[in-house]
Amino acid sequence: MKKSLVVIIFTLLSCNQSSIQYEYVVKDDTFRNNVLNNNPGEYISLTNGYTYFEEANNSSKIGNVVLVHGFSVPSYIMKTTFNSIKERGFRVIMMDLYGRGFSDNPDLPQTDELRALQVIELMKRRGIKKASVVGLSNGGRIISKIADIEPDLIKDLFYIASSGFYSYDELEDKNVYQEEINNMILKYPEMAESQGNDFFDQDKYPNWINKYKELQTYKGFARALISTTKNLVTLDDVHLKIDSLDIPVYTFWGEFDNVVIYDEFKDRLNKVLPSRSEFFISNSGHLPHMENQDEFEKIFFKYLINN
Repeated sequence: MKKSLVVIIFTLLSCNQSSIQYEYVVKDDTFRNNVLNNNPGEYISLTNGYTYFEEANNSSKIGNVVLVHGFSVPSYIMKTTFNSIKERGFRVIMMDLYGRGFSDNPDLPQTDELRALQVIELMKRRGIKKASVVGLSNGGRIISKIADIEPDLIKDLFYIASSGFYSYDELEDKNVYQEEINNMILKYPEMAESQGNDFFDQDKYPNWINKYKELQTYKGFARALISTTKNLVTLDDVHLKIDSLDIPVYTFWGEFDNVVIYDEFKDRLNKVLPSRSEFFISNSGHLPHMENQDEFEKIFFKYLINN
């Protein structure tokens, strides 16, 4: 009996500690003011919530570039590419998608369309009529959906380690339940540690995991990730449409990517986007734009500038 009581008390204490450690930060006015005081970006109020974004060279006539991050890590994952584009004089913008980073966590189904419309609305509000759009990992799904909804906004599409070419069986029940949220939060420690798997050599990024742990303090993060997973659908029709519109497409892959496995969808990719230009970046995992920045950017800017 005493042993059982100890187990119960320990479990309650563990749950209480977990609830304090994770998802206790509410994204309210105080939160946003603190973000603005400590970061270079700004906020804009869009249809489904406040969106944090960073922009450079907004009067540039060279061209516009929009960067879209992936599944859970927000726009800071694109910072090296943002800075390089900025240095070359392009107008460049990146934002935190709903449910991620400093942007709002609306209690809405996390469909590709929700986040694609967020990017589209931001582009229009900032007066961007056409842009080269870059999508990383799950962000590849988002840029595909942008091209599907508003193809006239797209100059060309750059996919980096895109996870958008897998096939999925669409779920009937896409609701997110509290038990699922609780279970994910219990797995937050291992989720944070697993972020190192994105890299070919994670020792070069010692602060990466700690940055992710901060994301796990924001209320609504687990709900957003679960909803995103439940709303995944196959995008073959979207990609066939993109190919039919003759939008230039460039795909980049890390040679040692263990997150998005190229061989698992390469046949499908060849069918839906046969006209793409494709590149494999050496000595890199899931984030080739960071791990082998020189090799990636040599190719990236060749096509960004000359297309």
